[in-house]
Amino acid sequence: MKNELLREMEKYFGKDTKRINHARKVLSYAEEKLEIDGVDEQIVIASAILHDIGIHAAERKYNSNAGQYQEVEGPPIAKRILEKINFPKEKIKEVLDIIAHHHSPGIITTKNFDVLFEADCRVNREESS
Repeated sequence: MKNELLREMEKYFGKDTKRINHARKVLSYAEEKLEIDGVDEQIVIASAILHDIGIHAAERKYNSNAGQYQEVEGPPIAKRILEKINFPKEKIKEVLDIIAHHHSPGIITTKNFDVLFEADCRVNREESS
């Protein structure tokens, strides 16, 4: 599943190595936290790989890559990818909810969200320094 998601994410982003590398770094940090009790590996991995999948659509539609636009544009794209790879249907909603709020902490209060949010923040800090 992880390799299929990576392949689909990379295909979607095409030559945008900045976005591909960002997703891979977030995935790496998120994977460090998979041992936490109550964390669902499939949900965290899918969320980490696809969390910014709406960024190109946001840039096209709103001329901005602001988080609020990514949160709107990302879930429909992620849903198509998850369905394409036959991701477990009962887990898709949570992945989409995480993507829809990954710039809005406090709305979702699950361990899965926390792992993704912390990993994304860590990578964002590193990339901005």
